[in-house]
Amino acid sequence: MQKSQNIIDKLNSLGKQGKPFVFIIDFEGNLPLVFQPGETDSILWKTPQKSNFTKKKINKQLIKWEMQPVSFEEYKKSFRLIRTHIYNGDTYLLNFTQPTKIETNLNLEEIFHLSSAPYKVFLKDSFVCFSPEIFVKIEAGKISSYPMKGTIDASIKNAKELILNDSKEVAEHNTIVDLIRNDLSLVAENVSLEKFRYLERIKTNQNNLWQVSSKITGDLPDNYPEKIGSLIYSMLPAGSISGAPKKKTIQIIQKAEHYTRGYYTGVFCYFDGKNLDSCVLIRYIEKQKDKLVYKSGGGITFKSEVEKEYDEILKKVYVPIV
Repeated sequence: MQKSQNIIDKLNSLGKQGKPFVFIIDFEGNLPLVFQPGETDSILWKTPQKSNFTKKKINKQLIKWEMQPVSFEEYKKSFRLIRTHIYNGDTYLLNFTQPTKIETNLNLEEIFHLSSAPYKVFLKDSFVCFSPEIFVKIEAGKISSYPMKGTIDASIKNAKELILNDSKEVAEHNTIVDLIRNDLSLVAENVSLEKFRYLERIKTNQNNLWQVSSKITGDLPDNYPEKIGSLIYSMLPAGSISGAPKKKTIQIIQKAEHYTRGYYTGVFCYFDGKNLDSCVLIRYIEKQKDKLVYKSGGGITFKSEVEKEYDEILKKVYVPIV
């Protein structure tokens, strides 16, 4: 707790002084890192408007991509545990994730430079992330969040209509919108849903996907920069990759997943001295000694079917290199 407070105080101080910083934190909240300009040799990053690196020309292509996911039987055991908690009323949406061992001819830095995504992060000798999901954005005193829930293979006939009319996906998205609305209400006023369940197309090395998002906004107080650390921490972990109710759901996640997420499903933030852009650290590959592990997941509700949920975590094991 003291370590977290020290980081919060540091971020608040930088915000008050209008000094830029980059901040990343893991899902468990144990490994916060703060970088200021000139201190970023170990991290490369990109947002839609800003980056801290010059893109390298990589004279290689993605040739090898082999996956070794957890078995369906192993996945099903945890799925049943989660469903029991859902039926008991302990949670009504839980983002369940699992690791998949991968083998590829590319290293993490090569994947970083070759991939195309709104947000990219490469922490040297640790992980690469190419995230399509915003955590929060702050522009001119307005905070916005864009929860992403719902994924379907774009090659399926009538894929857009199927995902938008799927009752399980609708219920899941409604739940996460309510959760994010509540999270923003902790730090902002006039919180409102501006755009509901719109589609975005993502190109990958495996297939193309449709993903469903919404937009929620609110108004921050004038002095928000001097409280920027407190603001970020009050909304962690991100609702879209934990569930609802958040506190109890996180406890169930720790029992069901049987591994440590690490920086996967944590957040990355860039503060320019006034405005903030950030992403959820999903679509993520981690280096573990000489092995690579891809971490992926999906939301479980009372309407979830185990075969479809298992298939979803496999569909999300991709790199946006085409």
